[in-house]
Amino acid sequence: MEWLRFLKQIQREVPKDLETHLIADNYSTHKHAQVKAWLERHKPFHMYFTPTSSSWMNMVERFFADLTEDCVRAGSFASVKELTDAITAYLAERNQNLRPYKWKASGKDILEKIHRARKALAETED
Repeated sequence: MEWLRFLKQIQREVPKDLETHLIADNYSTHKHAQVKAWLERHKPFHMYFTPTSSSWMNMVERFFADLTEDCVRAGSFASVKELTDAITAYLAERNQNLRPYKWKASGKDILEKIHRARKALAETED
């Protein structure tokens, strides 16, 4: 199972004294019985699941897009350590000047978009 192999890779590469917090969607692979059993035996791993059909993950993706744009693409790194140090400095600065991500779309606008998308999808199925 690919997800379990990924978890084991993280376990090998993350220092043993650190806890690992993972955010995942509700894809059934992430909650498979083998995965649950493995996580039960590996307490430093903490799983967080995004709500089904939510846009919560969009905020996480937005954060990584900002990190990429503001830090990674903006720099030139001669080593993994330089990249890691740049990301750590970026996060430290960002944590000093917190700007929460705010969802700007209204519920009405989101529902209208969903209805338009469903209508377009239904028209392509005909």
